[in-house]
Amino acid sequence: MKLLIVRHGDPDYEIDSLTEKGWREADFLAGRLAEMDVAEFYVSPLGRARDTASLTLKRLGRTAVECPWLREFHAPIRRPDIGEKYNICWDWLPQDWMTEERYFLPEAWAETEIMQEGNVGREYARVAENLDNLLAGHGYKRQGRWYEAVRPNNDALVFFCHFGVECVMLSHLLNISPMALWHGTCAAPTSVTTVVTEERRPGIASFRMSAFGDVSHLYRHGEPPAFSARFRECYGNEWERRD
Repeated sequence: MKLLIVRHGDPDYEIDSLTEKGWREADFLAGRLAEMDVAEFYVSPLGRARDTASLTLKRLGRTAVECPWLREFHAPIRRPDIGEKYNICWDWLPQDWMTEERYFLPEAWAETEIMQEGNVGREYARVAENLDNLLAGHGYKRQGRWYEAVRPNNDALVFFCHFGVECVMLSHLLNISPMALWHGTCAAPTSVTTVVTEERRPGIASFRMSAFGDVSHLYRHGEPPAFSARFRECYGNEWERRD
């Protein structure tokens, strides 16, 4: 089985849709996905993800299953450096969250007071449960950290969603802390992350990420990736976003 997790195109958050650039990105993405044999499409209920998916679906004459749990991960926390203001849990300063060793551990990252106050672990479990239920419907049943290949197959599933929830899905599939993914990776708009099953013994499957944040469909058309979700590579770069 192959899972393709797609981040939405360059967003216009004010109207929950895409910028002009985002629509171009979505069109180039549609050309890429149209060349694949996809068993099923799944999409977040949020506008920017649905709009991104729309061009692919229109080109193929297909529909997508809308999944509420694929919406952007929502479990705001009170970040230590900004006091009472609530913030998304994947936007912390490294000098703050990296001092807590538990954030690097897949079994303990959600146990800190900050995460518990924001019910982050509970929201994470909700996404993981829904993902596992979906995979079970396609023949792969979770058994602890691995999956039982009840009906082994080579199906490709495409998920149109968002960076925060994408990292939660990868965290669950790969058995690593989402904090390392939220803060150590960046999936550009319309990027494609590919995760495939490995069945080295009959009936036992695990997931391996073969590509992360691939934007080759943009480079193919001379379209530079959007800077969305990134911060300045060097603090002196005035043309790039800072905290």
